[in-house]
Amino acid sequence: MMEDEETLEEGHSAISSEKRGTRKSNAAGELDDQILDVETQGRAMRDSSIEGPMKMSGSATEQGLPTRPPQNKAEEKPPSPIIPTSDLDKDIVGWEREDDPAMPLNFKNSQKWLIVCLLSMITFMSPFASSILAPAIIFIEKDLEVSSTTKGAMPVSIFLLGYAVGPLFLSPLSEIYGRNIVLLVSNLWFCLWLIGCALAPTLDTLIFFRFMTGIGGSACQTIGGAVIRGFVSETIGWRWVNWITFIPAAIIVLISTAINRETNHRVLIKRKTQKLRQELNRPQLRSCYDNPDTPFLPTWQILLDGFVRPMKMLFHSAIIFSISLYIAFAYGCLYLLFNTIPMVFQGSYGWSIGITGLVYLTMLIGYAVGLGIFAVLSDKTVVRMTKANHGVFEPEMRLADCIFFAFVLPISFFWYGWSADQAVHWIVPIIGIIPFGIAIVGIWLPAQAYIIDAYPQHSASGLAAFSVLRCIVAAFLPLAGPQMYKSLGVGWGTSLLGFIALALIPIPALIYKFGGRLRQRFPLTL
Repeated sequence: MMEDEETLEEGHSAISSEKRGTRKSNAAGELDDQILDVETQGRAMRDSSIEGPMKMSGSATEQGLPTRPPQNKAEEKPPSPIIPTSDLDKDIVGWEREDDPAMPLNFKNSQKWLIVCLLSMITFMSPFASSILAPAIIFIEKDLEVSSTTKGAMPVSIFLLGYAVGPLFLSPLSEIYGRNIVLLVSNLWFCLWLIGCALAPTLDTLIFFRFMTGIGGSACQTIGGAVIRGFVSETIGWRWVNWITFIPAAIIVLISTAINRETNHRVLIKRKTQKLRQELNRPQLRSCYDNPDTPFLPTWQILLDGFVRPMKMLFHSAIIFSISLYIAFAYGCLYLLFNTIPMVFQGSYGWSIGITGLVYLTMLIGYAVGLGIFAVLSDKTVVRMTKANHGVFEPEMRLADCIFFAFVLPISFFWYGWSADQAVHWIVPIIGIIPFGIAIVGIWLPAQAYIIDAYPQHSASGLAAFSVLRCIVAAFLPLAGPQMYKSLGVGWGTSLLGFIALALIPIPALIYKFGGRLRQRFPLTL
């Protein structure tokens, strides 16, 4: 979830502040340390709603951008405290001390790793369920007597529509009631609708149940499902695909109920403030994260803003719309590709459904390679460009690597499409899938990082807008696949996607070149 990313970003912020406290006294050393801070400052938490004792008005730290180094030590200002503490004389409720064990950043390492592992399992199960039904579609159409191939593909696509809707209200709910309870309820919701999917008597019912499952699964967002789903649907039936997803998901819900903890620092202090108001009979007490100048918003207004603000950002910012459209196309092609793999390897090569499922492992290899390249190059590229820019970081630097990966995407389409169309040795189209996985990761992660850095005050809403368009396109683009491939064939059908990918390459390149000027000339107002 976006809130979990903010928690991690706060951790990065703490690391950056420690670095600032130990900088060298000479200007050259300070510049080197500032450049190194880019690696963590780029994702540091810069939410404008944290005001009062937390706010550093007008500072570069608040903007997430390093500035030119001070000329002498006297110009340095002492860093603001990372963890705001209570000051009841001023009616401010915060943490008891900077090393307060109740503060999520101060959790024991074992507790942090436990939470990370638990969230990783939840994050695995949701995308696992999103595509696990794809190779079973032929069995669903036969069992439920479906004649339309387009409608038959909807149980896979509609899940992603739930992904688009869920974050719009789950994210603001987590800011009101906390992440833990929202995750728990969402996971329980996810499990209950999986039971409905397994028992669905008609296709329309299955489509509705899959949509509701997607909403629950969107709370915490894999390719692993592709490996086993073919064997399951082929041997014990497509309904067991849902049961096999439900069983581990239910176990995870039970575990999370027992051991997961709240990590939203604002919600924790809000609860503490409410408790102290009653115990001390001091209704004027306020959270250290509250801004006294900001009017109180009722719950319905917060939820409405959760829907409206991402849509405003999507359609009021040409930058966000363009980059979101590009990622949405790539993500939609991912699910379109999912639907072509059974057609190619069962139809052209005569493979069984179970063996065909192993092809999806190739995508996993591409993801791993792309992630490795991104991890190695991303921060190094930003550090190098920041040095060349006299130590000043610009968000557009995040997109430098994205341009390279943008050229990889169409190569994968042409490679996979024509090798499959000509039915050459099966290893050739399989290898052609790897660049696709590399490109997806290579353009997705820099784009997310760019939105966070370019719009720090509204990064959560920006990512929600980014996610909504991506999931809507991914939900409906695969529905055009059967008719497109029937008319054009695998070669020209996939080449059409390749030509579109080529035409979209200028998007990250133009934003990289002119994004900074556009943001200055047309500032985002919500």
